[in-house]
Amino acid sequence: MRNKYILLRHGETKHQALGSGLLYSEEEQFALPITKRAEKEIKQTAKKLKNIDLIYSSDYYRTKQTANIVSKELKIPVKLDKRLRDLNFGIFAGKLGILHKEMFSSKMQRFSKKPSKGESWRDVKKRVVGFLKDIDKKHKNKTILIVTHADPVWLIASFLKGLTEKEALKRRSFEDLWPDVGQIIKL
Repeated sequence: MRNKYILLRHGETKHQALGSGLLYSEEEQFALPITKRAEKEIKQTAKKLKNIDLIYSSDYYRTKQTANIVSKELKIPVKLDKRLRDLNFGIFAGKLGILHKEMFSSKMQRFSKKPSKGESWRDVKKRVVGFLKDIDKKHKNKTILIVTHADPVWLIASFLKGLTEKEALKRRSFEDLWPDVGQIIKL
């Protein structure tokens, strides 16, 4: 890679704050804001970010809102890219996440099996790695902040670290590949 990448997961939403376990509906993807607490946390996080040249973000509302808070602090415009969107849960969107998880007999299946009208982890990885390769060709010697969602953060980090699917899955719960909301991952 020709650039340095810093990954940031979006701020907390009401679903996360309440522990509701709901997967975002299509409408919520473009309308659900982060919480007031998350706004404060992201402002604090933004102050820790140094020497950022570019900011790219998913176009979903919670990530745009997070990126815009950082943008305001750093005075760097945000570039939106649909390839940084969260996993598409297909027919499970707007329903309890446990229903989606029940469709898999193992976590490894999540790399290849997908719900109707949805995506697998492999699909998401292909999309986010395609994004990463495109911007890496476009820029050189830049520090690039990517604001996205939990699964894309994990999949980008595992790609940059050269992990196989099995290795990535073993490290999925580790802090460096599965951040808390608003946590910075430097790669």
